[in-house]
Amino acid sequence: MRRAFGLRFCSLSVVLAACGGGVLDPLTELPRELTVAEQRLVQADNAFAFSLFREVNRQEAAGRNVFVSPLSVVMALGMTYNGAAGTTRDAMAEALELQGMSIGEVNQAFRGLIDLLRGLDAGVDFRLANSIWHRPAFVPVQSFLDVNRQYLDATVQALDFSRSDAAATINRWVDENTSGKIKKIVPEGIPAHIVMYLINAIYFKGDWTYQFDKSLTRDQPFQLADGGEASVPMMSRKGKQSIRMLNTGDVVVADLPYSRRAYVMTIVLPREPTGAQALATSLTQDQWNDWIGELDSTSILVSLPKFTLEYALRLNDVLKELGMAEAFDPCRADFSNMFAIRPGENFYIDDVRHKTFIDVNEEGTEAAAATSVGVGVTSAPLTIVVDRPFLLAIRERLTGTIFFLGKIMNPSVNEPPPEIESPPEQCASPTS
Repeated sequence: MRRAFGLRFCSLSVVLAACGGGVLDPLTELPRELTVAEQRLVQADNAFAFSLFREVNRQEAAGRNVFVSPLSVVMALGMTYNGAAGTTRDAMAEALELQGMSIGEVNQAFRGLIDLLRGLDAGVDFRLANSIWHRPAFVPVQSFLDVNRQYLDATVQALDFSRSDAAATINRWVDENTSGKIKKIVPEGIPAHIVMYLINAIYFKGDWTYQFDKSLTRDQPFQLADGGEASVPMMSRKGKQSIRMLNTGDVVVADLPYSRRAYVMTIVLPREPTGAQALATSLTQDQWNDWIGELDSTSILVSLPKFTLEYALRLNDVLKELGMAEAFDPCRADFSNMFAIRPGENFYIDDVRHKTFIDVNEEGTEAAAATSVGVGVTSAPLTIVVDRPFLLAIRERLTGTIFFLGKIMNPSVNEPPPEIESPPEQCASPTS
């Protein structure tokens, strides 16, 4: 009888505010130009980002807040991709939008982008960490470990998962690499069929270029999609901000910059409170690129909700819908570039877990924020008031890399879902 062993992938993301000083000179160009492979990887990652975001929102309850880090998911799956072979690798390439790129080009591009993003703006604390944990009895192929160490900076640790402190050891790494904001991703009592964890953690902390005035924060009504209202603390400042924005009539799109303006929170505010959910399930990379390409600088007053949000979900069904079903099948998955597969056994993806945390306040915030447009009379200054459901993205403007995507239906609600331990994946078809 064939034995199947599971691989688990976890991606963790934290977005925080930080104290900051005055307005700094803007960053207008990268230290070097992106290579062709890096440009293609950014395009692929962003295409995957919107596919992931659409599918998460299709499967999620319509009225629930959503906040995901596509980049974190890509990094965790990128390590896995180095271990896939045959049609499993082909399926992962299709889901991750990597068709036409060799595995070498993908890894080289990951290496270059990681180095660029880490040191781009000293006013933004951006950290990215990868780790691989495996049972000592299941030693991965050396080339798989070497590639992930070299190109994705993965730390590798053999760990006896049967030890009582095994989960705590991995969770301690998670806690340290998210500055204490995400404390647990691995459950106590690791199941016997799990032989490896591949984990990515992203931590993002920065300050607004134009900070909000704490003395002006007031509770104000926020329109809900069901016609009701919620009371939320609304942040504002006395002076206008110089930002890039677009008003199409149906949506307002605005970049709220951090530090030296390379990193921005892009807010997409539909005209109607019901518009955010429809947009979250239909937004494409082409539509996004059109909006970003049409942003123009303007001076404007901005009001934005202050909120904290935790979000977690299991991505198995989402990734299957995106074309990766074979990688989850204990009978069909091919990870022979990760483990030397002995007769009667196989390896497959058992679980993909994703957790995020965002804190948006007056000092700086890098994750969820929104835009509600309220234009006064002709003589009044243009004003953006985020007072209805909206979408948001945190991105690096010069490379175009999207770190986070969110849908905020009600900023006053922060109810992280309970931890759910799911049964192992089953074969979609019998082995021959």
